[in-house]
Amino acid sequence: MEAIGEILVLPFFGQGHLFPCMELCKHLSPYNYKAIFIIPSHLSSSVPPSFRNLPLVEVVEIPNSPSSSPPRSPSPPEMTTPPPALLPEMLDGSKPRPGFGHGPGPFHQKMGSGLEAFLSRKCGDSGQTRPVCAVLDVMMSWSNEFFVKFDIPIVSFFTSGACSAAMGFASWKAQVGDMKPDEIRKFDGLPEEMELSYSDIKRQERHRSYRSGVKEGGQNTRPSGVKFGRPDGINGPHGEMRFGAPGPGNRSRWLDETESSTAMLFNTCNDLEYRFLKYITDQIDKPVYGVGPLLPEQYWKSISILHDGEVRSNRKSNYTEDQLVQWLDSKPHQSVIYVSFGSEVGPTLEEYTELASALGELNRPFIWVIQPGSGRPGPPPGLIGGESSLETKEEGYYPDGLEEKVGDRGLVIKGWAPQLLILSHPALGGFLSHCGWNSTVESIGRGVPILAWPIRGDQFHNAKLVVNHLKVGHTLLTGNDPTQMVKKDSIIRCIDYLLDDKEVHKQAVALRHKFKDGFPASSVAALKSFVEAIFQKN
Repeated sequence: MEAIGEILVLPFFGQGHLFPCMELCKHLSPYNYKAIFIIPSHLSSSVPPSFRNLPLVEVVEIPNSPSSSPPRSPSPPEMTTPPPALLPEMLDGSKPRPGFGHGPGPFHQKMGSGLEAFLSRKCGDSGQTRPVCAVLDVMMSWSNEFFVKFDIPIVSFFTSGACSAAMGFASWKAQVGDMKPDEIRKFDGLPEEMELSYSDIKRQERHRSYRSGVKEGGQNTRPSGVKFGRPDGINGPHGEMRFGAPGPGNRSRWLDETESSTAMLFNTCNDLEYRFLKYITDQIDKPVYGVGPLLPEQYWKSISILHDGEVRSNRKSNYTEDQLVQWLDSKPHQSVIYVSFGSEVGPTLEEYTELASALGELNRPFIWVIQPGSGRPGPPPGLIGGESSLETKEEGYYPDGLEEKVGDRGLVIKGWAPQLLILSHPALGGFLSHCGWNSTVESIGRGVPILAWPIRGDQFHNAKLVVNHLKVGHTLLTGNDPTQMVKKDSIIRCIDYLLDDKEVHKQAVALRHKFKDGFPASSVAALKSFVEAIFQKN
């Protein structure tokens, strides 16, 4: 059956953005809309053949270098990170560039030029189908101008949940940056337990200064020659690549990034975040749809162990899925703590050392996933480009001697880990997580309690959602001083507390039960409403 229309989908980089965007494309197919998935060509190998072969999906790759050749859909190359040509200066927003205004570096120029050429052919050639709308990852809002130029309606897509956006907006309205010690701010329209304390704000500020590459006292820790954002450090224009939240109490960036959009999609559902979706709807004059959590179809249908290799592209790892299953099978029910900080953020080098010491002394089995470049300040190397895997490994943290010390009690995974498999195994008792949104919903959907160790702005809100609102986890405490780094003894104590807490396990199972019928009914209804709105406008 021929598609009734085409919807463009433009993701940001990183697994936490690519995976939800690909799942969104799949969910558009039942409504007979063809999804055109647009990526820069260096991300080609991140898109599995199973996705490329879907009947109502087309993958369009924008070349990384200026070329007269059209965007293509080739076989995936071996490359998984930006090529050496995409050096760190691609993110240099300090110099104006023709046609882009202040902000975009060479990567934006190349991607923007290729995107503009593609849209020109798509909207100008008589044999082409004109897109009914473009769903843009909110992190790609720098590209809005191209879709506006060709009069293509823009829909902003948040691969995160609604909590972080709602809390950011409410914090700005409540001017939480002016809070005094021992002060607490509550937010009208949001759950009372989501209140912010002065300690919450100071804790966010500490981590924000490290991840932006500036230590206390002003010392710059960014990689040599790399610049991020404007020289004055304030929020820049749409054309600029920015990382992290704008800071507690500052105006939420998403307000500007969604200014050109006609609607907003969130990777969440009513069962998890109804109050937050409603809050955002009440604050803005645009339709808001909760269309997630956007996880693989097998995730919702499987009640047993789920093998990641069946639903996602495998990456380099020192353990196979079969080896992991064999190890997990040897451990008691709900005894294993899983430690992973995702592909984009992590603790400081000093905190990694404390974590290694804690796991070495902990009397519990564990799995610890360590990503390349762990412990480095600034944005992740996979987004910067121009670094070999060897350079990244040497600059990152690795717990030398830990594996020998713990023996069969622990596994240290270097690189990629099959997270869905690990979370779905009955031996797993808890997840020490940064509370990135994908990891959060994957854990919730499998009934695994979370020990929250948030690293950057949105993750602090996600952690509060998990601990205070949903009550399916605990926070990794750092003591009375919110600026203090996480210590070994706190890690051991909090892991023991989480694994032994029967009530939090019971609540996690109860929340998982809400998804017993698979993909949330509220999200099915929201997707239908969204598609119907598109159809009516076209």
